[in-house]
Amino acid sequence: MINVLVKKFVKNHEDIQDLRVRTAYGMLSGGVGIFCNVLLFALKLAVGLAVKSLSVMSDAFNNLADAASSVIGFVGAKLASQPADEEHPFGHGRMEYIVALVVAFIVVEVGLSLFKSSIDKILHPTDIAFSMVSVMILAASILVKLWLAYFNRTLGEKINSSVMKATAADSLGDVLATTATIVALVIYGIWGINVDGWIGLGVSVVVMLAGINIAKDTLAPLLGEAISPEVYDQITCFVEGYDGVVGTHDLLVHNYGPGRSMASIHAEVPNNVDIERSHEIIDRIEKDAMTVLGMFLVIHMDPIAVDDPQVAHYRGVVSDVIRSMDQRCTVHDFRMVKGERRTNLIFDLVVPREWPVDQDEKLTQKVSRLVQEREAQCVCVITVERSFVAVSKEVSNE
Repeated sequence: MINVLVKKFVKNHEDIQDLRVRTAYGMLSGGVGIFCNVLLFALKLAVGLAVKSLSVMSDAFNNLADAASSVIGFVGAKLASQPADEEHPFGHGRMEYIVALVVAFIVVEVGLSLFKSSIDKILHPTDIAFSMVSVMILAASILVKLWLAYFNRTLGEKINSSVMKATAADSLGDVLATTATIVALVIYGIWGINVDGWIGLGVSVVVMLAGINIAKDTLAPLLGEAISPEVYDQITCFVEGYDGVVGTHDLLVHNYGPGRSMASIHAEVPNNVDIERSHEIIDRIEKDAMTVLGMFLVIHMDPIAVDDPQVAHYRGVVSDVIRSMDQRCTVHDFRMVKGERRTNLIFDLVVPREWPVDQDEKLTQKVSRLVQEREAQCVCVITVERSFVAVSKEVSNE
């Protein structure tokens, strides 16, 4: 069913890097969401009025809010597709995140409204009418919402859309809400116990938590996220795969919406190669990055010594010392300045971001001491930097 809809309404659906294709996916998601949620709203409202159930009617208006969210998503997809202009040279892709944040606020507002209504229902309970037809209609709506969640999750993962993923999460919350509503009706029908208000209260909490989680996931890219290890490896391996590039460091990635990223990286090149030759390689990498990675990449060229055995030896010593402290620490921009009585080893030391800044001086002293234990004439001149790559392992900076 999903493939049929995609093929019918999304032209060139496999070319997900094309902004027009992404827009078509977003509009398809919004259109399907509007249709399904308006239909569910009408059915549930009719059932709720018939059986006089607050939880059923609350569930109906939750679907109406979902329809409004789909409308916002529909409009947001169109806004995000606008090309770059003088005021927004990187396009309008972040509109997707802003729209997802609006959806999150709507979900939270619905949860708060349901919470207040449920409290009132608990304090002032009213009779409800049990109907097997009502239960069957609500059960059918669960199947619709499950499909809608799968539909949006599938499309969201395909084009990496935070709006669609947020909508999918909201649909799963609706499944739980409707299931709870059915439970309330069944309990009343079998035992005559009215738990409508209490069930509505539980549903309201679930709905609010879903909205809060959507907001958290949406705020992260808006505020700026650490580079994922997968993206880091993809970009560094791409750059280092070219002949003439010895290594890379200082990768920064700025997100301007799904599929719209700008990155900068330092590429190490041999200092014994003609600078124009190295510059030609760097230019080619930057152009290829736009085609292969779909990313605007800016590369800073760092010449390094590759045929000096003494530099290689000292760099090996420093690297061994650093790895003995923490495998995640790295060294770059390594230079050697040799004097009459001592040799300065100048380099940048990259440590995990969670390492405390107030320990930097202690860290550099420790590295210098360990290096001097192996090479007494060497003095380390160290600049400590923090990594921009997301990590999940426990930190050890002993």
